[in-house]
Amino acid sequence: MSFTIHGIGVSEGIAIGQAHLLSHATLEVAHYTVRKQEVANEIARFDAAIKEVHAELQTLHENMAANVPAELAAFLDLHQMILSDPIISKAAPKRIEEQRCNAEWALKQQMDELLEQFDQIEDAYLRERKVDVVQVGERVLKALMGHPGHVPPPADLEQNSILVAHDLSPAELILFKQHRFAAFITDIGGPMSHTAIVARSLNVPSIVALHQARQLVREEDTLVVDGTQGVVIVNPDKQVLAEYKLRQNQRELERQKLKRLKLTRSTTLDGTAVELQANIELPQDIEQVKENGAMGIGLFRSEFLYLNRPDLPSEEEQLEAYRKVAQKMRGLPVTIRTLDLGAEKSINDAERGPNPALGLRAIRLCLAEPYMFHTQLRAILRASNYGNIRILIPMLSNVAELNQTLQSIELAKTSLDKDRMPYNRSVEIGGMIEIPAAALALSVFIKKLDFLSIGTNDLIQYTLAIDRADDAVAHLYDPLHPAVLHLIANTIATANKAGVPIAVCGEMAGDVSLTRLLLGFGLRQFSMHPAYLLTVKQQVLRTNIPDITGLTQKILKADDPEKVRELLSHLNS
Repeated sequence: MSFTIHGIGVSEGIAIGQAHLLSHATLEVAHYTVRKQEVANEIARFDAAIKEVHAELQTLHENMAANVPAELAAFLDLHQMILSDPIISKAAPKRIEEQRCNAEWALKQQMDELLEQFDQIEDAYLRERKVDVVQVGERVLKALMGHPGHVPPPADLEQNSILVAHDLSPAELILFKQHRFAAFITDIGGPMSHTAIVARSLNVPSIVALHQARQLVREEDTLVVDGTQGVVIVNPDKQVLAEYKLRQNQRELERQKLKRLKLTRSTTLDGTAVELQANIELPQDIEQVKENGAMGIGLFRSEFLYLNRPDLPSEEEQLEAYRKVAQKMRGLPVTIRTLDLGAEKSINDAERGPNPALGLRAIRLCLAEPYMFHTQLRAILRASNYGNIRILIPMLSNVAELNQTLQSIELAKTSLDKDRMPYNRSVEIGGMIEIPAAALALSVFIKKLDFLSIGTNDLIQYTLAIDRADDAVAHLYDPLHPAVLHLIANTIATANKAGVPIAVCGEMAGDVSLTRLLLGFGLRQFSMHPAYLLTVKQQVLRTNIPDITGLTQKILKADDPEKVRELLSHLNS
């Protein structure tokens, strides 16, 4: 029987293949009382399980193939950290002692309490780390109950196999990497889940939040996975299968055609030059950047060097990462955004505020942690000696923050002078416009900054007061809301009038349906995920700016969302 399941597409593309089901069984945890003289033995049993899982994760880490994405090693390190955290390793034995219960029950009770705390966290990224806690807990439970920690997949899996799971841990993804699955689909997860991150890094179609896929799909069922639409078709009939095979072939042909544009200059039909740059998280991303012909790095998210580790990266470690990127880009601009994390990420054990998204994060956190900020600034400045590096300050909201930041940069320069370390003395300083207050008071920032970059992801969320990671309100997250469009258009116009370079580095920059609209607003610099570069370049090459200016102004004047979408459709036709 053929049927369709809908979820959240987190990695685009179409895959066709046979289902391979990853075993998932909810562990039933017994509860019984142990005698007083048996408490020590029960605690020892728990400690042994912890050590067993530590060893298991360490073995996986040591046996990783060279071509495994760097993110996987970081995720394994995170699982090791969770396993070592006293809130699990010490609290569960304490429960055994106080309640005289078996180790499995003590761990389950501790996990339930911890997961309730995660549900209260407002930050979307940190809230999704709840999945990691569950995965670590299940590994320890399996060790306690005598279950194998993992079961290797069949050796004869072919490349057209599609992995179907309730959830996938980083460790499991490492085991399955060698089999080159055509796609991943899971019952749970979100756009920022580890499965999604790894699927995107592998360039493999993936869908999450399918809810019942693991129960409904059977081994070796034929599946069509449309990661673009978030649709899984189980046992499609011949006509549907033929249609998707045609789409798959057409997509591959389009992808090959786009590669021809790699060396083509990015100019519109009327001769206007448009600079297309890339966003990256880690130095390893540079290869994809170069494959797609980016003219620079418009956003290097430096906070990824800080995540999934118990300590802060040293100045030398950061210098090496920044230097490597600068040298590989061979003189093209590399814009490094200073640390954009919040106190909820537990940097230096900082206390999490009641509303992390509006609390101590990004430049606010850096200014509150001057030693940490000083270390990063020194590393970035030192790296500027090896290439065309620029500094980008996130989440600016007032001129006092900017002045304090500029003073911090000068202090870092002075300390490098004292240590006789070379750096580019005229390194450019830019600011991110992602808070409505900054967009509305732009004239103040323009006077003091060399360039600007609009972070549309946060600008939309803060303007509309909507967390797009929250399923309950995600449908209200709208880049085409008139207030959002006016803020973006006015910011671009003000910067252009003042002669200050401005870019858009949020998701809107990589959305080809919005390319002409942004060009009509006067934008001439885009920065996006490398995978979207050639598609956007193709749209730029097909655009004649004089032809779109009038329609762009009509879109700005429209206050009906449906009218905006209708006009946008005409703009792109």
